[in-house]
Amino acid sequence: MDQGSTPWAFFHAGCTRACLSGILEMIAFIEGVLIECQLNLAVIQAGGIGYEINVPLTTSEKLPSLGETVRLHIQASYREDSQTLYGFIDRESRDFFRMIVDKVSGIGPKIALNLLGSLSLPTLKNSIAQGDVGMLSKAQGLGKKTAERIVVELKDKVLPKGTLVSVPVNKTGFDTDNSGNISEVGQDLGTYGDAVSALLTLGYKATDADQAVRRAAEALGKDCTTEDLIRKALGR
Repeated sequence: MDQGSTPWAFFHAGCTRACLSGILEMIAFIEGVLIECQLNLAVIQAGGIGYEINVPLTTSEKLPSLGETVRLHIQASYREDSQTLYGFIDRESRDFFRMIVDKVSGIGPKIALNLLGSLSLPTLKNSIAQGDVGMLSKAQGLGKKTAERIVVELKDKVLPKGTLVSVPVNKTGFDTDNSGNISEVGQDLGTYGDAVSALLTLGYKATDADQAVRRAAEALGKDCTTEDLIRKALGR
């Protein structure tokens, strides 16, 4: 199966291109056994079908070991020459990916995936809300003009500073409560952004600073301060 192609089982007698598009659009998530994992690709076996799913780095680093069960929230893309699945460890990241592609002109799935793979969702939202074009420009494949366009288009649509955002509790992001929803903790957007900025002033690269603070936030939980995040991120 070629990367990004739709499982052959979708192509059955009487399934037209319109029918196929409808099937893809109905996929909210895929839950199954993780068969393969690369930096930007995961293969999940579910119902006897292996689903090849493009994922950002911030999702692939949270995937469980091969052979374990995982759930990815899906955004499907259908074109005349390809059918592609994009997967995210949490619903909020999937919805943010969808918003970028739908609302920002000139941004396709590839750039959006690179953006979510370079910077975590809290950092992205904080940067957009604060108009921090410099931070956004550090994402792979994203120039200053594109970053400016993202700020203009989404500044009023992302959560304002001080809003709680979701940070997965554990590595897999697959802890569920009784209702089947993924358990998450809230991390203050400003606190998270301030910690990332502090590491940048210490010479960290944007992606490294973001990753260090993200892992610190996951370890400490929602009640930590900026100072707590910085100390944890620095290994102190």
